[in-house]
Amino acid sequence: MMIQLSFSLPVVGSPWLKTWDDVKGIDPAAIGEMDLRYKYFGVNFELTVGDVEIIPKGRFVTLVDLALSLSVVVERVSSGQDAAFGFTESEEVVHLRLNGDSVLVSSSKSSARALVDRKNLVDEIDKLIRAAYSRLVAEYPELSANPVVRRFALD
Repeated sequence: MMIQLSFSLPVVGSPWLKTWDDVKGIDPAAIGEMDLRYKYFGVNFELTVGDVEIIPKGRFVTLVDLALSLSVVVERVSSGQDAAFGFTESEEVVHLRLNGDSVLVSSSKSSARALVDRKNLVDEIDKLIRAAYSRLVAEYPELSANPVVRRFALD
């Protein structure tokens, strides 16, 4: 099955847009990890496997926290280990359990479950991490010098 991981910026009028605007007037290269993970850069995140919505549209998370968490997921799944990632904004946890060359993806908040090819999963997560980095430095070029953001900058 195909997997789709995507994010979009908050629309005008969304309180989450403030998480992008609040960076104006400060040095993005000097923002610490805690603020990057939990205060700035909120996005709408979606995770679908085939036609199964694991995380439906409307889930807002912070982009740096998501990218850092997914970087760990890639490391674990690539090395043959199960993985999980959660969201500070809720109690939900997404579980990724290896099943041969596939990964069973499920959420603690729903009964939705789906299998995806392990290589496809890793490739799609890598794409999302690259897209997150690109979007962040497009909005705030100084973030390319931030050591926290550099941790998920894929070459």
